[in-house]
Amino acid sequence: MIRTTFLLILLSTFTSWALAQDNYTLSGYISDENGEMLIGVNIFVSGTSLGTVSNTYGFYSLTLPKGTYTIAFSFLGYETQQTEIQLKSNIKFNVSLKPETKEIKEVQITAERKDKNIQEVRMSNITLQAKTIQKIPNLMGETDIIKSIQLLPGVQTSVEGSSGFYVRGGNADQNLVLLDGATVYNPSHLLGFFSIFNGDAIKNVELFKGSIPAEYGGRLSSVLDVRMKEGNTHKIHGSAGIGMISSRLLFEGPIKKEKVSFLLSGRRTYTDLFLPFARDTVARESKLYFYDINAKINYIIDDNNRVFVSGYFGRDVNVFAELFQVNFGNATTTIRWNHIYNGRIFSNLTFIYSDFDYNLGVPQGKTGFKWLSHIIDIGFRNDYNYYINSNNNLKFGIQLTHHTIKPGMTEEVSEESYINSIKLPDAHSIESAVFLSNEQHISSRFSAQYGLRYSLFQNIGSATLYGYDENYEVNDTTLIPRGEIFNTYGNLEPRLGLRFTLSEKSSVKAGYNRMAQYLHLASNSTATFPLDMWFMSSPNVKPHLVDQVGLGYFRNFRNNTIETSVELFYKKMRNTIDFKDHAMLVPNTFLEGELRIGTTSSYGIELMIRKESGKLTGWVSYAYIHTRRHIPEINRGREFPPPYDKPHNISFVAQYEINKKFDLSVNWVYSSPNPVTVPKAGYYYGEIWVPEYSYRGGVRIPGTAYHRLDFSFNYNFLISRLESNLNLSIYNVYNRHNAFAVYFRDKSLRRDTSQPENSGSNVEVIKLYLFPIVPTLTFNIKF
Repeated sequence: MIRTTFLLILLSTFTSWALAQDNYTLSGYISDENGEMLIGVNIFVSGTSLGTVSNTYGFYSLTLPKGTYTIAFSFLGYETQQTEIQLKSNIKFNVSLKPETKEIKEVQITAERKDKNIQEVRMSNITLQAKTIQKIPNLMGETDIIKSIQLLPGVQTSVEGSSGFYVRGGNADQNLVLLDGATVYNPSHLLGFFSIFNGDAIKNVELFKGSIPAEYGGRLSSVLDVRMKEGNTHKIHGSAGIGMISSRLLFEGPIKKEKVSFLLSGRRTYTDLFLPFARDTVARESKLYFYDINAKINYIIDDNNRVFVSGYFGRDVNVFAELFQVNFGNATTTIRWNHIYNGRIFSNLTFIYSDFDYNLGVPQGKTGFKWLSHIIDIGFRNDYNYYINSNNNLKFGIQLTHHTIKPGMTEEVSEESYINSIKLPDAHSIESAVFLSNEQHISSRFSAQYGLRYSLFQNIGSATLYGYDENYEVNDTTLIPRGEIFNTYGNLEPRLGLRFTLSEKSSVKAGYNRMAQYLHLASNSTATFPLDMWFMSSPNVKPHLVDQVGLGYFRNFRNNTIETSVELFYKKMRNTIDFKDHAMLVPNTFLEGELRIGTTSSYGIELMIRKESGKLTGWVSYAYIHTRRHIPEINRGREFPPPYDKPHNISFVAQYEINKKFDLSVNWVYSSPNPVTVPKAGYYYGEIWVPEYSYRGGVRIPGTAYHRLDFSFNYNFLISRLESNLNLSIYNVYNRHNAFAVYFRDKSLRRDTSQPENSGSNVEVIKLYLFPIVPTLTFNIKF
């Protein structure tokens, strides 16, 4: 497979170069009216199958023989633009697309290519635009990217309200979340109930579940690539929103018109402003809030050079008087330089910084302490697009990241505290990769995308390396000096995608990818909490590996306005990490001794019907996913489902534009109950009831299936010629009591004797839920 992939790339490159000597290139950038670069615009030669797509930075390149062509530029939500080009030399041609008006929508545009899902080679990836995400009803009226992708087939959530997500049987830490290319290690606020992404500052969201391109790596299950806006290059623009729990403000515009632009946005909750008026003393002395700041500068040096600097800074503050506190936050910085060497070669050089930290503790008293933890990434990547001709698009590049994990340090906060100071050793590593891939249109019906990635992971001192015996007891200790590379892992990761067009409205696709993951998350819960601890592969912990294959059928109806798809997949994950029963994760110098290693397999089917144009838009999806772990030293050697395993998942999302003033949205979700480990009996140790557990994940408790209906209504109007919007959102319309957690107790402690008992067991199941019906009102304005 690897040798064949490499030879195909070399052969296609040489052949295409030989045939391209008398061709000329049309290239440039594609933006909207505000100068915002558009990702994924279709560029095609009318009357032919020749074409290309604008890349992540809005750049396109199309190489053709000398001649006169009608070139069409098509993008969802914008008017299709057609231009006659006399190609007798290389031409730079920048395009600005206008938003599609209601009148244009009602007219059939014959030149527009609406069959991108049929023609593109990729499968198992979905793009959501910001305007679609903003209309989806969500908890407390907050636009939430991660809650939106949880409505897509193959993506699951674990518990009510969580911002963690699980893709095709993979764990939450197996998703690579990127913001302008920088890794985000904890994309949640308020202990997981909201995501960090401010919808006002976001331009584009793309999720890869399979057939993942070679330029991505480091995680097993998915890539969530989130791109910020660049900032309006023509005029100053702003927007604001006031909701029930937070407010937002955004400014963007030119520093120098059509040359330098900026974007600055902020969001903050204000629950803490009302706490001083509470009757309860603890509430009055507490602080509960989070904030986000997004900033970006876009500098167009000339036609061939652009520089972008972007940053995100967010923090959660949760102080419960003098009882307890949890504070955490993310900070990312990206510096990017785009350079066009000629019409065919596009370069992107990026420097990246990412920092996630948290601290928790008790501010005072005998149990007072403060726990601090950090994970820091510093790296760069240099990627190239070589548009050889209209049939071949070559991508290659190099990536390097230095990881520093400071797993934890305990500090005493007062002299009376009896908590001892503890510092777990810092860990350092370098993760690097090179990749090469090509997308080739072999014929009018058949296309392929094939590539190879080689990843390298190296542990660096100083470090203390522990050896473990067969009982996971420490039997050896080795001190590694500072700067010494003491362990290396390398993995070849081939990627392959195939597309065969059956007709103008249908195609069959197949894909394969191998991925390696070198960073792991220590967690014993299904919700993603900031207290979860990251750790590295090492001599004792091998990297995760996955092989995934997929097969899909894609069919469009009603002049390509309705897209349907059926996808099958199978994943085999090796070196799966789980923890022994009653494992101690934090703080633990000997965490590697708590690990147990095995395999995970997952297979399933995903069905989707999607409509993206017209007054009624949205999608309906169903996914069946079967996931099992096998770890010989856990669950008595039997296979067991992970705690987030939910086989059946249904999503319904609909958005309807009544007229220019009114529109409404509704979504409904259903998923199977989570597997739980139920006590089969219990006994008393003094006055404490101690449960005895059965097999892991052996029971799905009846009545704990998850389903919920959400609704939102928008009223659009003008205030002194300023676009305004009033949004009413209702979360959990029919007040479903979905389980956030379940726990167990002895039936003899039950107070409500009117409820029937479960015969044959002295164990009673108690279900906890968080959110009843939650209506919210939000006011938005643009200026």
